[in-house]
Amino acid sequence: MSAVRLLLLFLLCSHFVSLCHGACSEVDSDTEAVAGKGFKLGCISCKMRPEVEASATVNWYFKAKGEAEFAHIYNYDEEGPHIVDERFEERVDWNGSKRSQDIQDASIYLFNVTFNDSGTYSCHFHRLLTYEFYEYQTVVSKLVHLKVVAKATRGTASIVSEVMMYVSIIGLQAWLYIEMVYCFRKISAAGEEALRESAKAKEGTFPEKRLLACFSSLEVCLNSLKAHVKFKLKRSWS
Repeated sequence: MSAVRLLLLFLLCSHFVSLCHGACSEVDSDTEAVAGKGFKLGCISCKMRPEVEASATVNWYFKAKGEAEFAHIYNYDEEGPHIVDERFEERVDWNGSKRSQDIQDASIYLFNVTFNDSGTYSCHFHRLLTYEFYEYQTVVSKLVHLKVVAKATRGTASIVSEVMMYVSIIGLQAWLYIEMVYCFRKISAAGEEALRESAKAKEGTFPEKRLLACFSSLEVCLNSLKAHVKFKLKRSWS
């Protein structure tokens, strides 16, 4: 019977897990790439209602500095990725949602970035939402302004984060030192109090011990006196 209950519990948990959806968070892409290295162009568009079934296709466009119009460079659909612009041939890899047509992350990865890759990138989500009695299509677009530099530079956020990290470490060490001093003083005070109580206890029991000793000696003396009196009486009677 217990085995059947465990099996039913396992099936119930599996059912609830299958109903769960992964959390989605829209994070802006980085905008500074280093020449000669790789770079991830981030593009995330979350559904307003995760429980609704959907499918999406993604298109990426690029407008270099000095150009007036965007050029179609990349496409991702149910058949997989397609590089459209020969300038990016063998230099672009899909870095978004995998094993699902419900695409919410459409990021791509650029290999061997060059200064010619500086410019504005635009990604477009063509999403089809499937409800019980109808379907609804939406289009979401996002822009990424990419700047290619020869050497990586540290941003203000990175510097502030590092400073805050060191401040936190110093603050925790100071708090730990204060706690150690506080605990040491409490332990010392408790030890001194215990010593005082022990000394008082010894002082209190010392007179009692002396009284007991005196009473014992007195009893011995009385017994000796009685024995002596009896002995004298016997001699006088005899």
